[in-house]
Amino acid sequence: MTARSLPLPSLAEQLLVPAIEVGRRGIAPTPSLLQTVRGHAPMIRELDPARLYQQLEAAICGHYPHLALQWIRDAGLLVEILPELDATVAFSQEGGRRHKDVWEHTKTVVQQAVPRPVVRWSAMLHDIGKVPTRRFTSSGKVTFLGHAEVGARMFRRSVAKRIAFPKPIAKRIELLILHHLRGGQYDGSWTDSAVRRFGRDMAPFLDELLLLSRADITSRRPGKRKQCLRNISELAARIRELSREDTKVKPLPAGLGHALMQAFQLPPGKHLADVRERLSQAYEAGDLEPGRDFDYYVDFVRRHDLLAGIEVRTPRTSRGA
Repeated sequence: MTARSLPLPSLAEQLLVPAIEVGRRGIAPTPSLLQTVRGHAPMIRELDPARLYQQLEAAICGHYPHLALQWIRDAGLLVEILPELDATVAFSQEGGRRHKDVWEHTKTVVQQAVPRPVVRWSAMLHDIGKVPTRRFTSSGKVTFLGHAEVGARMFRRSVAKRIAFPKPIAKRIELLILHHLRGGQYDGSWTDSAVRRFGRDMAPFLDELLLLSRADITSRRPGKRKQCLRNISELAARIRELSREDTKVKPLPAGLGHALMQAFQLPPGKHLADVRERLSQAYEAGDLEPGRDFDYYVDFVRRHDLLAGIEVRTPRTSRGA
């Protein structure tokens, strides 16, 4: 593509084509082509939003998405189509105090992300909320409190109105931006209840969230990187294990204690737990079937005399004054 070969009616559609090739092959176009595109960059705004979505997705879902992103920025296209992301370039050096380079970090995360469109889009946009939320403490420490929430809102209110994402895709990207910190917060100390809650809350996009969490680990310290990856793998394994446990058929039905009380005229008390324990042992030994009705277990208790040797205590009643 050269300046002379660009038909004006389709110029907007041609501007991102080199970026797609960079993403696929990792080879930068000629400097003259870069200058040509840069000279026409504002025309990208004329591109149909649905076509813009398709072309950007093609550029970032190749083998070299980080190179494609850099070329889009160098060509002056990024500021036109994603000013929220362009604002992160050199952002770390503003204000005379440096911190982690958000733009370089973003490119690395996109490069490390699996080439699923939703994951790559989320990787590219996950930190756009850092620009408006950056604060420096009195000690010089930088904070980005609430950047995930702000970034999700920026995506919904601005990015998703400029680029015609399919609605289900847009919703998943918004949620991944909103929750992108959650997976990395796991450190092994979570209780089973906390892991279950995380798995339940993130269920509609859990796999993509964990993939994004892995890609978001960009520490240059090998030990820290490996530990963070192990933590996420452990979290995923615990979610799977707890899910398997929760879907197993319970060997004894809920409410069995009440059925035993009625069948054997028993008062409430620890003896009911003792009977259930004997039934559980019978199940573990293969002598008892799971998931049956109350009558089946009552009959088993009667036939095998499971009440034998169990002390039945009547609850004490309080005496009046």
